Amino acid sequence: ETLKAFDREVNAFVDYMFGPRDARVRGWFLLDSYLPTFFLTGAYLLCIWLGNKFMKNRPPFSLRPHLIVYNLGITLLSFYMLIELILATWEGGYNLQCQNLHSAGEADIRVAKVLWWYYFSKVIEFMDTIFFVLRKKSSQITFLHVYHHATMFNIWWCVLNWIPCGQSFFGPTLNSFIHVLMYSYYGLSVIPSMRKYLWWKKYLTQAQLIQFLLTIVHTLSAAVKPCGFPFGCLMFQSSYMATLVILFINFYIKTYRKAPSRTAVKETPVTTEIKNGFHKDYFAATNGLQNNKKAQ
Repeated sequence: ETLKAFDREVNAFVDYMFGPRDARVRGWFLLDSYLPTFFLTGAYLLCIWLGNKFMKNRPPFSLRPHLIVYNLGITLLSFYMLIELILATWEGGYNLQCQNLHSAGEADIRVAKVLWWYYFSKVIEFMDTIFFVLRKKSSQITFLHVYHHATMFNIWWCVLNWIPCGQSFFGPTLNSFIHVLMYSYYGLSVIPSMRKYLWWKKYLTQAQLIQFLLTIVHTLSAAVKPCGFPFGCLMFQSSYMATLVILFINFYIKTYRKAPSRTAVKETPVTTEIKNGFHKDYFAATNGLQNNKKAQ
């Protein structure tokens, strides 16, 4: 009863803050109450902290078969979301510059269903970090990585409850495309015979940065020429994306623009070491971000 009372208070508060929710998504899994999303995020952060303590004096796990299955699964899910979003928005005659929440009828419901999977995929992608913990890749669990994973899951709970279609389609469409490429790269890197073909990681990084910038431009276009989509949501999304751009540019400069010292050049082997299916000096973060530093 105490938990139920707390749940009612929390949801009453978010309703007070954001207004009436979209009735079309009522009853959908995980959406009616904020507590599951909140507790899953807390469990994610707790697993990072406890996991690092647990692995401190233990050897890292390889997890190669698990990584193959995981990367393939996320690639297929991302491909499904990409195709379904394209078909649904085409069916609804979505306006690329600005699209409201109610004019496309059944196509809006179709878009919302895909975006629910996009929201749910963010909790699945918590496994990116868990794999790093189990493989003792602590240097790759950066502020950018954890910030992006934790916030996206919570932000998309809000999106699905208040703006589950319309203008919200654009970012997930781009991100799903990037994830098809990114998790394909991850999967291929696990296969030894394919590693010689993985020369395009830098271009994938650049594509991710372009994705963020395009999302900001698309979001602000609806503010310049409004169509009824909530203005506050547009401002929040563009501000959040701006934080990702700043953090990502900082990562990109440190990763690709920093000149190696003479000592580092002498000590760097001719071939790049690959361990547990990933380049030691590279990590591309999920949800459209990369956030490791090259091994010094």
